[in-house]
Amino acid sequence: MEYVTLGRTGLEVSRICLGCMGFGKPGTWHHAWVLDEADARPIIHRALDLGINFFDTANVYSLGTSEEIVGKILKEAVPRDQVVIATKVFFPLREGPNGGGLSRKAIMEAIDQSLKRLGTDYVDLYQIHRWDYRTPIEETLAALHDLVKAGKVRYIGASAMYAWQFMKALAVAERRGLTRFVSMQNHYNLIYREEEREMMPLCREEGIGVIPYSPLAAGRLARHPAETTRRSETDEVQRAKYDRTADVDRIIIDRVGELAERHGVPRAQIALAWLLHKPGVSAPIVGATKMHHLEDAVAALDVKLTEDEMRYLEEPYVPHPVVGALDAPGR
Repeated sequence: MEYVTLGRTGLEVSRICLGCMGFGKPGTWHHAWVLDEADARPIIHRALDLGINFFDTANVYSLGTSEEIVGKILKEAVPRDQVVIATKVFFPLREGPNGGGLSRKAIMEAIDQSLKRLGTDYVDLYQIHRWDYRTPIEETLAALHDLVKAGKVRYIGASAMYAWQFMKALAVAERRGLTRFVSMQNHYNLIYREEEREMMPLCREEGIGVIPYSPLAAGRLARHPAETTRRSETDEVQRAKYDRTADVDRIIIDRVGELAERHGVPRAQIALAWLLHKPGVSAPIVGATKMHHLEDAVAALDVKLTEDEMRYLEEPYVPHPVVGALDAPGR
């Protein structure tokens, strides 16, 4: 395993982060393909064996049961200081006023509930899951700053927003002497590269660690288009992201398959190797519901792509509609 510091911090993380959205109590959320505790246990243990120390979840994943499963298994397996646990706040877990969002009230309640579910005294990386159009960023940053000062959070990060919003947050933090975001968890892969226009250059300039989600485009970059999985058949979120550009994306997916044959590796390793070669990327967040998902992700660290191969993969890309739930509700 390779390790890097996350952005300009001294926090050392594995170059592969295990995304834990696929763990939870089945039937509690809109993803039908999640693994329960018994099935998640060998995946998490194998991740630790492979040297992965970075685990990303969110309070909303399977309505809190992802945090419960991840926290319980990690606590049983390793000392707390040997792992980096990241979680997120924004989406509501209950109906009614103050059930979600990034107000001081919502954040203070959400962190305590996340810590309880995770079975830990602190979170290494606490991320805002989306931009809150209803709450001033000044209020959100002040609340997060207080969590850092209280010892409940070590670092703060952001996810899925426009570059102007992220820059505004960084400027407010600097102007007011508040804790600064150190990472950006954005939607970035071979068939969705809109982040290269502004967000990626901004993160490189500001020393922000980039931890892309959906690095395999919900599995589309890891298999032949004719192949199906339980997730591809039931996950409406990935369909909304990728179905409308499937025809133009097919060319890139085919080229991933060509290079996979040339290198003698699975497609997933080529797609992840491309991402690992991109400047500014710290650790792609890889979901794993089967053991080979983990094996392929770690093996991708050894796949070296030439400049010509990188260009071959990138050349067919055309502009895509922006996706990732970035706009305010109702816009």
